[in-house]
Amino acid sequence: MNQQELDKKLSEIKDRLIGVEQKADNRIYLLCEAENSYAVNKFLFEDVGCRFAIVTGIDAEHCFEVLYHFSYDQLGCVITVKAFIRDREHPSIESITPFLPGAEWIEREIHDILGIEIKNHPNMKRLILAEDWPEGVYPMRKEVST
Repeated sequence: MNQQELDKKLSEIKDRLIGVEQKADNRIYLLCEAENSYAVNKFLFEDVGCRFAIVTGIDAEHCFEVLYHFSYDQLGCVITVKAFIRDREHPSIESITPFLPGAEWIEREIHDILGIEIKNHPNMKRLILAEDWPEGVYPMRKEVST
C-alpha cells in the first residue's frame, strides 16, 4: 500500500476522528476522543495491518492523552492514535487487549503512574508501584510532580 492508498484507507474512519496531523512524511497522528480509541486502534491493527509498538500516557493539564504508537512497515512510518480523556476526575479508556494482548502490561503501567482506569482490562493489578504505595497517588500526574 502506497501513501495515497493508506490515506484512502484511513479516510474510512474519519467519522471517529477529530483530526489528522502529519508533521513529517513518516509520522501520522490520528486524533480522537477516548470513546473512539478502541475502534480506531482495532482498525489500524486488523484492517490496515499496522504493527503495535507501545502506548504512552501524558498528563496534559486540561486532559489526559493516551498515545498508541503503531508502525506501518510498508511505508516506514509511525501512526499514532492520540486519544483525549477530558474527564480529569474519573479518567478512563477502553483496553485494547481483546485484540492486542501484548498491550496488557503497558496499560497496567499507565494505570499505575497516571491513574487512568483501563476499562475491561483482564488483569488490572499493580505493575510498577510498590504494594504499599498510597491509593489515589499517581506519580506522573502534574499535581503530584509540581
